[in-house]
Amino acid sequence: MRDGASMEELFDFGLQELEKRGITYGDIRLENLQSEAIDVKNGSVESIRHGESIGYGIRVIQGGWGFAASSDLTKDGIITTIDSAVKIAKASSLVSDPVVMKDVDIYEDKYLGSNDVDPFDVILEEKLDILTEAESRMRIDERIKVSNAVFRAWKIHKFFGSTEGARIEQDITQCGGGISATASDGNDVQTRSYPNSFGGDFHSQGYDFFLSLDLIERAEDTAKEAVKLLDAKQCPSGKMDLILETSQLALQVHESCGHPTELDRVRGTEASYAGTSFLTTDKLNDFRYGSDLVSITSDATTPYGLGTFGYDDEGVKAKKVYLVRDGKFIGYQASREDAEDCGLEVSGNMRADGWKNLPLVRMTNINLEPGTWSRDEIIQETQNGIIMDTIKSWSIDDKRLNFLFGTEAGYLVENGEITSRIRNPTYTGITYDFWGRCDAIAGKDDWKLHGVPNCGKGEPAQTMKVGHGCAPSRFKDIRVGVGKW
Repeated sequence: MRDGASMEELFDFGLQELEKRGITYGDIRLENLQSEAIDVKNGSVESIRHGESIGYGIRVIQGGWGFAASSDLTKDGIITTIDSAVKIAKASSLVSDPVVMKDVDIYEDKYLGSNDVDPFDVILEEKLDILTEAESRMRIDERIKVSNAVFRAWKIHKFFGSTEGARIEQDITQCGGGISATASDGNDVQTRSYPNSFGGDFHSQGYDFFLSLDLIERAEDTAKEAVKLLDAKQCPSGKMDLILETSQLALQVHESCGHPTELDRVRGTEASYAGTSFLTTDKLNDFRYGSDLVSITSDATTPYGLGTFGYDDEGVKAKKVYLVRDGKFIGYQASREDAEDCGLEVSGNMRADGWKNLPLVRMTNINLEPGTWSRDEIIQETQNGIIMDTIKSWSIDDKRLNFLFGTEAGYLVENGEITSRIRNPTYTGITYDFWGRCDAIAGKDDWKLHGVPNCGKGEPAQTMKVGHGCAPSRFKDIRVGVGKW
């Protein structure tokens, strides 16, 4: 299958073959992806899944783009795949303008991500013990109808090389998990999740991050919250100040800043998954995205971020790029090709979901920079407001303007104090108006990094792991309590 060659030897061979072809540009990305997923539900181990995938993707420019991928780990397989990519590039050149990429610094380097304890070296029984104990502790009441505990781990070993001279090796480990409890009294259904919904939270770290989540210790309180929501007040309707906790604010950043600043969506070369953008190029450096407090960055250097790496899949070194600074829209996430066409900076955001897919403009860690308040100060200064916590539902239009989001739980704030729990909280807004109403952002002590392992984009669909850092923030006079329940 491999002609007796190692991954590195096959990679070297692929580079040598690309350099022989007389093409304008070529790169090879050879990856080995390992994954593990464990799910415990209602007293039983629902699934244990292990996976490994090895292969390579090859891009070439010969007038137009060509891309081909294969899991044939032989020299003949690499030659055949290069031939296919070159044929596609020549065909593409007949119906497209010549491709030109912006020049970037070229690196030969190795990057090793954080991995204090390799999750794949930890015995299965230890992981199952934690999950089953956490899950069992959530079954505190007959109204708890569903209890879940999950573990996820991924390890990526990849080589990237190009005919420009790039030669990069990276090892990245990602890990995390979470719990959730769903309660029902026959009339209503409520769910509480920890540390976040949709599987939990994830970092580019080893098994130590999973342990730090303390799922067993948090299980009973999570279930109690679900039960208490059954008797909570319905979310009020009207306009009031809105305080978003970090789990929900991460979604707000993801949907209303992360996706609309992807330059391929702006240019119309990508439009799947509710997806063009209102942030057209005429608005760059001349559009008020939010209040003066709002600065948002794309930062692939954030420690432990799920979108953290050494180099993207075009060989661009990880960097921090401002998308919004002091409320002004000033930057895009851009490929080398888009950056050249539009005269912009290369942001280092090109990533592919595994070896078989073509890189797309993808979020890294899209972060709301911290402010100067504390969470407690924001609450104490709020006279009539509502805190919303943990993603439950989301809807946003195909320009990333009009949105309606719902959270698992809410808490009324009256005269600077939290007074009662509410259920089915929702809020709505228009992106630039909403961010323009931001009048308080907590500081570094309250800033938290969240990992999202399931960001979808592209056709055929690609799923990417991204990160979002933020601190609790307040927005003035937001419409809440919309929708039917």
